[in-house]
Amino acid sequence: MKCIARPCLVLAGAGSGKTGVITHKIAWLIDQGYAPQQVCAVTFTNKAAREMKQRVGRLLGKRSAPGLKISTFHSLGQRILLQESHRLGYRRGFSIMDTRDVETCLAELAHRDAVDSDFLRQAMYQISRWKNDFIDPAGALAQAQDLLMQNQARLYQEYQQHLLACNSMDFDDLIMLPVTLFRADTAVLNQWQDKIRYLLVDEYQDTNTSQYELIKLLCGLRQKLTVVGDDDQSIYAWRGARPENLRRLQQDFASMEIIKLEQNYRSTSRILRAANHLITNNHHLYEKKLWSASGEGDPIRVLPCKNADDEAARVVVDILSRRFQSNLPCNCFAILYRSNFQSRNYEKALRDHSIPYQVNGGNAFFERREIKDIMAYLRLLTNPDDDQALLRIINVPRREIGAATIKALATYAGTRQRGLEIAMRELGLLESLNNRARIRLRAFSDLIDELRHHAQKEDAMSLCKLLVTRLDYADWLAETSASTKQAEAAMENVLELINWVGNLQKDRDDRSLDAIVSHLSLMTILENNDEQQQQDAVQLMTIHAAKGLEFDQVYLVGFEEDSLPHHQSQDPDGLEEERRLAYVGITRAAAGLTLSYAKTRQKFGELQHCEPSRFLYELPEADLEGAEHTASQLSEDEKHQRGLDTFADLKALLGTAD
Repeated sequence: MKCIARPCLVLAGAGSGKTGVITHKIAWLIDQGYAPQQVCAVTFTNKAAREMKQRVGRLLGKRSAPGLKISTFHSLGQRILLQESHRLGYRRGFSIMDTRDVETCLAELAHRDAVDSDFLRQAMYQISRWKNDFIDPAGALAQAQDLLMQNQARLYQEYQQHLLACNSMDFDDLIMLPVTLFRADTAVLNQWQDKIRYLLVDEYQDTNTSQYELIKLLCGLRQKLTVVGDDDQSIYAWRGARPENLRRLQQDFASMEIIKLEQNYRSTSRILRAANHLITNNHHLYEKKLWSASGEGDPIRVLPCKNADDEAARVVVDILSRRFQSNLPCNCFAILYRSNFQSRNYEKALRDHSIPYQVNGGNAFFERREIKDIMAYLRLLTNPDDDQALLRIINVPRREIGAATIKALATYAGTRQRGLEIAMRELGLLESLNNRARIRLRAFSDLIDELRHHAQKEDAMSLCKLLVTRLDYADWLAETSASTKQAEAAMENVLELINWVGNLQKDRDDRSLDAIVSHLSLMTILENNDEQQQQDAVQLMTIHAAKGLEFDQVYLVGFEEDSLPHHQSQDPDGLEEERRLAYVGITRAAAGLTLSYAKTRQKFGELQHCEPSRFLYELPEADLEGAEHTASQLSEDEKHQRGLDTFADLKALLGTAD
C-alpha cells in the first residue's frame, strides 16, 4: 500500500479490511509529508466517512491533521459548489431539494395530477439516471427513442431551468454541476487540483459516470489516486452505479498498480467457498478468490418451507434455538431479504415469540414532520426563491391562508415569472385579494422579514431558538399531535436539531447560516440510512441495506426464483447483478448461514408454486445441509437424537424443562 508514484487500485474482497487500507494510506501519506488539507478521501455514506475519520485519528495519535477532508462524494460536490456556484449562474445560499421537493416540482412543471404518479416517478428516476450518466437535457432529447422519453427529456429541460431560477439544486446536481464547471473552466479546475493533491476513493465499484468524471478531473495529470473496491459487490446499477468504471480506470490510468486483498477476516471457509462458487458464474475483469484462516465452520443450512408463514415460523424458532445453544445476543442475528415488503411475516413471528427486533430503514431523523418544518423555514430564510419551502410552512403554524389564496399566489407568480415570496409582496397580487387574505399574507411576509433581519445579527443557533419561540412551535405540536407524549417527543427532536446547529457552528470554517443550512439540507438526504443505532435486537433489512455490515448468524430468506433473482432482472446484466446481490448476502455471515425458501406463496390473491433460486444450485452441494439434501444420509438414530435435542432446547427456552 506504499504505492505513491502511480495510481493504485486495491481489489478488496468482502471482509478483507478495505476501510483499514484507506485509513492506513491516509496516515502514511501524512507521514510522508503530504499536508492534511491536500489529502481528500471520499465514500458513499456519512457513517463510513465518520468511521474513517475516527480510525485516522487513532492512527495519527497526538499528531493532528487539520484540514484533512474525509466526506461523501456529495459533500465534496457541495463544498466545491459553495465556493464556485456563482460561476454557473447561482446565487449564494442555494437550496438542496430532497426527493419530495423534486416530485412536487416535476408535478407542477408537468401539469399532472397525483393520479398520474407513475409518469412522475418514471420521469424522476430517468432524470436522475441522465444526470448520473452526465447527460444534459439537450443530450437526453437527442437520445430519446420514443414519445415517452421525449416528454421526459423536455420535462428535464424545464426542470433544470426551474432549479436555476429558484436557486436550487437536487442531489444529483451536487456531482454533475462541479463536473460541468471543471470541464468549462480550466482555471477553476487547476485551483481545485492544487487543493487536492491526493485523492482516495472507497467503494469505487459503486461510482456512476458523473462521479468517475469528477475523480478523473480532480486527479488531472498528477494522477495521485488510490481507489478501493470490489466488482463482486457492485449492486447499485439501479441507482446509476457503473461496474465498468473499473475498466475505464485501467484505460485512463495506464500506469495503475493493482493490489488484491483476498484474505477474509470475517467468515468461515465454508461460507467463503460457497460465495466463490457462486460468483465464478459472473464475468470478471479481474479474478480473485477469497480465503479464510477462520476454520471450516458449520455447513450452510437450507430450509425448504411449506409457505411464507411456515418459513417465518421456522426461521424464528431456529433463532430461539440457536440463541439458547450459543448464548449470543439478539443483534448477532440478521434476517436479510430482497425487498422491504418481505419483512412483515418475520416481524409478526418475532412479536409472537417476544423476540426484540429492529427493522432497518425506518423513519429517519430528517424525514420527521417537525424537522422538515424547521428546515423549511431555514431554507426560505437563506434562499427567498425556495418555493417548496415556502409552500410547506405558509400555514405552519396555522395562519388560515386558504387554498384559494395559495392558488392565486401561484398563478400570479407564474404569470409574472417570479418566485412565490417575491410575488406575495407585489401590489398586483395584494390588490386582487380580499382584505382578510391580504392581511394574513402580509403577516406571513412580515414574519419572514423579521426572522431574516435577525439572521443578519444572530448566530445560527440563536436564530433557531428565536424561530421556535416566535412560532410558538411547541404549542403547535401540542395542538396537532395525536398525544401529549408524541408532541413532547417531537419537541425533543427540534431541540436536538438546534443543538446540532450549535455544534456545526463550532466545527465548521464557514459558520454562516447559508453554509450550515446547505450542510443540513444535504444531511436530509444522506442521513436517512444512518440514523438507527443497532439495538440488542434481531436485525431485519434488505440485502442492499446490509452491505458493509456483518453478523454472526445470517438468514437469507425468500431464496426463490422471481425473488432472488428478482422477476424484473432476468436479462444477462440483471442476473449478474442479482448474483452479486446474493454474494453480498452470503458474505455478511461470519459463523452461520441459513438459506430458506417457500414452496408456495400467496401472490395477487392466488396460491402459486415457487421454485428455489437458481443460485442455490450454483453453491457447492457438499457444503449444504438441509431436509432435502441430507435427510436421506442420516440414520434413524441420528434423526431421533436431533429431534430430542431441538425439543429440549425449546423447552429450556420456554422455562419448562424438567
